[in-house]
This record gives sequence, structure tokens and C-alpha cells, in this order.
Amino acid sequence: MAGARAASHGGLKAYTVGFVLSLGLTALSFAAVMSGLIPRETQLPAITVLAVIQLLVQLGFFLHLGASPEQRSNTAIFVLTILLIATVVAGSLWVIHNANVNMMPIQMSPEQARARE
Repeated sequence: MAGARAASHGGLKAYTVGFVLSLGLTALSFAAVMSGLIPRETQLPAITVLAVIQLLVQLGFFLHLGASPEQRSNTAIFVLTILLIATVVAGSLWVIHNANVNMMPIQMSPEQARARE
């Protein structure tokens, strides 16, 4: 049982590879901004791409998310958590937007608002 549990998680080599990849991606992001080699207009897209790659590296190497049978439950829980967070954020934004639309316009003075009543 202990061998099967250890097999589903990475060993020292996998953690080291993930750590080195994460450090490399962080260094590339830092260099993209500080070196001045990348034009200012493409810095944000470059950093975004590097951030997404780093997210995938960390999900794979440290959180052990994947398609293998041992990792499917972790992956399913992660996906459901993301869906729950997205639902809460989308619902909150919807409520805030509707509250903003139904508030008194800034251009209207309190006297004009009272006159409409």
C-alpha cells in the first residue's frame, strides 16, 4: 500500500525538475521586463504565457494533477473547485453590475431625484 501511494506522488527527481522549471520560468518573466529586449507592447502577453506555463508545471509536478488513474480524483476535485469559484465570481459580478445599473446616476442631483419621485 505504501508503494502504491508513493508511486502516485512524485519523487525527489520530479520535485527537483518542477522546482528548476518554476525557477527558470520566473527568471524568464523577470528578464522579459528588466532586460528591455522585449518591446513594451508584448511584455504583458509574454508574462501571461509564462505564468500559464508555470501554473501548468506546478499543477503537474507539485499538485500531481493528471489523467492517470491515481490522479483522477485530485484532478476532478480541482476542476470542480475551479467551477465553484468561477460561479461565485460570475454571480458576484452580475449582482454588482445590476446594483450599479439600478443606482441613481451620478449626473442627477438629489433635487432632480426627489422631483422624479
